[in-house]
This record gives sequence, C-alpha cells and structure tokens, in this order.
Amino acid sequence: MTTQNAIDWPEEYLPGTGDNFVSNEVTVAGATAANVWRHLVGTSEWDGCYDNVADISFPQGGGPELKDDLVLSFGTFGFPPLDAHVVEFASPVEGVPGRLSWTAKQDGTLEERLDVLHARPVEDLPGGRVRILIQEARIGHPAAAPAGERPTPMLDGHQAWLDGLASASK
Repeated sequence: MTTQNAIDWPEEYLPGTGDNFVSNEVTVAGATAANVWRHLVGTSEWDGCYDNVADISFPQGGGPELKDDLVLSFGTFGFPPLDAHVVEFASPVEGVPGRLSWTAKQDGTLEERLDVLHARPVEDLPGGRVRILIQEARIGHPAAAPAGERPTPMLDGHQAWLDGLASASK
C-alpha cells in the first residue's frame, strides 16, 4: 500500500471554509519529483509550462528561483499582479516529497480584496512515477463568483499548469 502526502493547511485557509477551493492532481510515469521541482521553482520556466501567468517580478530582490520566504509578484486569471510570499519550501529528497506553498494577496475595497494559499506537494511514487498536486484556497469576493462558473476557471487553469509541468518534466 502506498500512502500519499497531504497539505498542512493553516486554519484560515482550511478547504471548505473559504470562498473557493480547487484540487488538481496528476500522476506521471517517466518523470521524477526532482525534475518537476526544477520546472516548478524556476519561475523563468513557468511561461513554457503555463500560459496563464505574466509579469513575474521580485520586488524585494531575489529570483528567478523560488526559495523560502521569497516575495514575488505575478499576474494570473486576469487579476493585476498579486503580491505573493513563499511560506513553505522544501525540495524533494529520496523518500520525502517536495513542498511548496505561497500566499498571495490583493488589497482594495471589499469587492477587490483577495487572499490565497496555493500549495504543491510533489512526490516520487513507486514504479517510476511522480505525483504533482495543486490545491488552492481563496478568500474574498473575487474568488466567490468564479467558484460557481462551469467550467470552473481556476480548476481548468490549474489543470493546464499541471499538464504543462508533466510534459516539460518527462
């Protein structure tokens, strides 16, 4: 039996308690967590895997490689660039999954405010497979309306990012 790792959720982002939550997952043969990780933490690789990200910058310096406590800014899903902060960063090592999470915030009026936790464990599985998971919890008015749309833009957008990562990592 294989046990798969889960995300450690801070209470304020607990799935099911906010305005929008999605979970996407892909399992890929012929890739490794280390190779997926390279494409995931190297922001200069993002546009080759995902066309829904723009204007990546590092307002406090650093980058383009993500690391613990890094502040970055990027646009996605039609939002103006969001201020993001890496809150969990652990590269995968044999037997231990990689873990990456960031928060992102958009200030403004009550109708404009958005608070996000985006989390990604990446782990090797038996048989030369790798599991890539994206889960995201959003709080705020801009998150609520898209949650009811079908197809769900956030779910479809994250699947496109997973598919791009999987393809680039093989």
